[in-house]
Amino acid sequence: VPKPKSFSACYIHAYRFLEGGRKLQYIHTTPVEDIPYSFCNYKGRLLAGIGTTLRMYQFGKKKLLKKCEMKFFHAGINNINVMGERIYITDLADSFHVLRHKNKENQFFEFADDVLPRWITACCLLDYQTLAGADKFENFFVCRLPQNVEEDIEEDPMTYKFKWETGYLNGAAYKMDQICNYYYGEVITCMQKASLSNSTTNQVIVFGTSMGSIGAFLPFETKEDVDFFTHLEM
Repeated sequence: VPKPKSFSACYIHAYRFLEGGRKLQYIHTTPVEDIPYSFCNYKGRLLAGIGTTLRMYQFGKKKLLKKCEMKFFHAGINNINVMGERIYITDLADSFHVLRHKNKENQFFEFADDVLPRWITACCLLDYQTLAGADKFENFFVCRLPQNVEEDIEEDPMTYKFKWETGYLNGAAYKMDQICNYYYGEVITCMQKASLSNSTTNQVIVFGTSMGSIGAFLPFETKEDVDFFTHLEM
């Protein structure tokens, strides 16, 4: 990071909803060693991005109890998403990482990442294989995991224990493919997959930018749509 960050102390505060969500009850405070950028629920536990460390906490009576962690990410974990057994995280300066948690060994292992060190400002999980993201250079992009990832991991997860045998330059064994890259012209600060009608079809990606714009990315579903808008653009 170009400008070093500084802080005197960092904490995670836990609260409980009461009376149907109309009231908050303070539970406890847990001190941490770095700035917590992101949180996500994972099987009743808390995944937290504490600076460059991904950590799993369990709720205790007096504070959060540390159960598992993975250190040495690049600049800071600023987004965490979970679908099924997979944990999708983004680094402030190192794009996407896809991990799983092994219950028997109680440890995280990374099996896929991106080939480009993107400076992520926002991300959105589209499906089990696909992620959409935006970086500080005003780009929007979509990345997808390779087709053979699911089968190999389900057959033998332990083959990825020694990642230096399968990865390249200390990276993950699998690399994500870039589906599209679009220069928007403003820094996208948040995005979410949503449906603008009551039906589940015609889902779009709604986003907001640092300049106050609100927009939506609509995917083309047929070749006729692509041809029409290509000729309209020309």
